[in-house]
Amino acid sequence: MGTITTAVQTASLQSAAEATNVGSPVLNIAIFGAFVAITLIIVLRASRNNKTAADYYAAGRSFTGGQNGTAIAGDYLSAASFLGICGAIAINGYDGFLYSIGFLVAWLVALLLVAELMRNTGKFTMADVLSFRLKQRPVRLAAATTTLAVCFFYLLAQMAGAGGLVSLLLGINDKVGQSLIIAVVGALMIIYVLVGGMKGTTWVQIIKASLLIAGAAVMTVWVLALHGFNLSDLLGAAAAKGGQAVLDPGLQYGLTDLSRLDFVSLALALVLGTAGLPHVLMRFYTVPTAKEARRSVVWAIWLIGLFYLFTLVLGYGAGALIGADAIKAAPGGVNSAAPLLAFELGGPVLLGIISAVAFATILAVVAGLTITAAASFSHDVYASVIKKGKPAPGMEVKVARITVVIIGILAIIGGIGVQGQNIAFLVALAFAVAASANLPTILYSLFWRKFNTRGALWSMYGGLGSAMILIAFSPVVSGSETAMIPGADFAWFPLNNPGIISIPLGFILGWLGTITSRVKEDPAIASEMEVRSLTGHGAEGATPH
Repeated sequence: MGTITTAVQTASLQSAAEATNVGSPVLNIAIFGAFVAITLIIVLRASRNNKTAADYYAAGRSFTGGQNGTAIAGDYLSAASFLGICGAIAINGYDGFLYSIGFLVAWLVALLLVAELMRNTGKFTMADVLSFRLKQRPVRLAAATTTLAVCFFYLLAQMAGAGGLVSLLLGINDKVGQSLIIAVVGALMIIYVLVGGMKGTTWVQIIKASLLIAGAAVMTVWVLALHGFNLSDLLGAAAAKGGQAVLDPGLQYGLTDLSRLDFVSLALALVLGTAGLPHVLMRFYTVPTAKEARRSVVWAIWLIGLFYLFTLVLGYGAGALIGADAIKAAPGGVNSAAPLLAFELGGPVLLGIISAVAFATILAVVAGLTITAAASFSHDVYASVIKKGKPAPGMEVKVARITVVIIGILAIIGGIGVQGQNIAFLVALAFAVAASANLPTILYSLFWRKFNTRGALWSMYGGLGSAMILIAFSPVVSGSETAMIPGADFAWFPLNNPGIISIPLGFILGWLGTITSRVKEDPAIASEMEVRSLTGHGAEGATPH
């Protein structure tokens, strides 16, 4: 979700150094501190029942579909979704709204192809599904590798985004101050996950989703009221201030054939990658049944869809009331559209609330990513591969907690290291890996009975490797003004996102590896997986081998 925000991160940080802060940093910190205090109390209360691996990873499968759907919305609607999409619509109009459509459509893939079947077949992680009828050791290692890659790069972008947003929300413009904020966010993330596990993390996400949607709803009604609750008047006001082009397609992605192709590539990664994001897939295991998993996604679609309708009003409202030039010149650049609109509507109090919600969003998202990465290592690598499915009592959860601390420290160091650089490639890589490596293997495992271990390994490692190589040699790393390495030019891949190449390649490699392998998987286990995925029979049992 951080793609839009991180794409403008460099310009945002450069403008922040020269601009003045709006609102009251003290008020922003006070409201944010109140949220942290309340959620920490909730996390501590939720941690009382964290005794088993099922409690820590899947919250004891105790959440209803509605609760889990709200938590999914909280996990999915990051600060980038709120700040980034509003800014994209305010600046680029119609083309900015295409992001909202893409992110929402992605959930139809998750609902129709993944949610119920994943809940029926798996136990805690994505690797449970992929290794059900394949060789445990190599497939779990490959799945853990792609999971950790997606989570880490996504996590790194969120951490760095926290530092970038500080310039607007708290008035801290120097790198030392931003580094301190990144460390604070990382420390809070470690505490949330270490103590609360999935249950505590889920409640944080539910609270954050409720605050975010409620805050966006209040601002939406306010903006519409100023324009007589007439959307046409609002669009007309935005066009009057920003030009007719904000209402027409092509302002951002229609300039050249290459930009159109780049948008198709990005759209493929976002739409297909969402159904392969490990931290989203893991949420399906926090409900007691597959029916509740399906209800979770339906709830998430309604909440996320409603929120993205709000962003349309908020984006054009910011364009009409503030103007694109003022937004670009503010601290945070394009990301400042929603906070500036809040300040315009309700002064420093509303801005303080929106600022707190933005930071709460980052905390909730990084907590979800961290527990997913920790579960992948402790359950898939330590318990299933190193201990061959027989870890000592309590050791799996202990290893998960140690992993949380290590991941948190690495995320803090990485977030500090990449601040001030263009980090769009990090989120692009996360979605591209999810779509290229995870999704083909998941779909083949669920729907193709002949799929085998070689196909899974070729698909996962091939999708991961191709996505990383193409991005490494793309304009987001070198060869452009906003590149990660300014002054260098070793880019030969012309697109910013590799999805249009790496996603089909992941599917092709999965098919090719399967048909060229002489080793045939046990058809009885394939039949058992098919029955279990469709009916849920035996879903709580252990994997067959």
